[in-house]
Amino acid sequence: MSLRFFLIEDDAVIRKMLEKIITESGLGEVVGQAEDGLHVSIDQLYSVDVVLIDLLMPGLDGIQTMKKLKAEGFTGPFVMISQVENKEMVGQAYLHGVDTYIQKPINRYEVISVLKRVADHLSLVSSLDSIRRFLQVVDDKRKNSYDFDSNYSLHRSITYTYEKNSLEQKVRQLLLVLGIAGEAGSSDLLHIMKWLSERERRGKTIHDLPQLKELYMQILCQMHSTQDEHSLQKEMRAMEQRIRRLVFQAFTHLSSLGLTDYANPTFEHFAPRLFDFEEIRLRMQELEAGEKTTKCRINVRKFLSAFYMEVKSIYD
Repeated sequence: MSLRFFLIEDDAVIRKMLEKIITESGLGEVVGQAEDGLHVSIDQLYSVDVVLIDLLMPGLDGIQTMKKLKAEGFTGPFVMISQVENKEMVGQAYLHGVDTYIQKPINRYEVISVLKRVADHLSLVSSLDSIRRFLQVVDDKRKNSYDFDSNYSLHRSITYTYEKNSLEQKVRQLLLVLGIAGEAGSSDLLHIMKWLSERERRGKTIHDLPQLKELYMQILCQMHSTQDEHSLQKEMRAMEQRIRRLVFQAFTHLSSLGLTDYANPTFEHFAPRLFDFEEIRLRMQELEAGEKTTKCRINVRKFLSAFYMEVKSIYD
């Protein structure tokens, strides 16, 4: 999916780097640029799919610019570019509409990885919208008694495709909400959710979840059936680390949201479901004290089970 990007960044060198990466990687094209948010309006974003925006800019900062453009009617995703380590500011950015972010200094592989995930998400949303429109047409025809039998058969076929795609689309949607769509472990998490869904179809429940290492190994054996035991063990350890980093980022993101606004709906809904709330409270205290590391205990097994139930509640 080729996307149209708009860059809002006060550093001309970074704008040039981003444009080069986007063009050379085949992600799309940069259709407009601005060095601050003061001179950007909805009229300039008419054909834009994604806005890349710096958090700290003179005049109008990234958060203020996002609020202005959303109020004017822009509905596309915002990708934040920032070297800010202040979790409160990052939490504010997510609160006001950032979908994911790219850290400075700019890393080519991170930019490509993050923007490909955004492109995949937009592609899924577009496909699902097309399916919904088609289903509506089929339903309208059925109501008007036009060739009911053939339309019903087609309706079931399209619905089956929609249901299969929904799991992946909802997982990616939830990753964006939790601020972890750009994490390396997001692909691993998607594989785990698919594995759990297939397992449930065979009559197993989420309460029968095996030990994590066994779970990772079973998924890897399905994905790489020809690999030897040593290679699988090595990849299993790498997957375990990626998942732990992803869960920690979700944990910190939710804690940051709660620290910024305790009544934040994302925080209120997900924090007590995905994590032990006492640990969330401790992490909020750590963030308030400016501590980058944590002494909190994070239950990865609980996170995976709860994440699946959240996906399933949307999916169903």
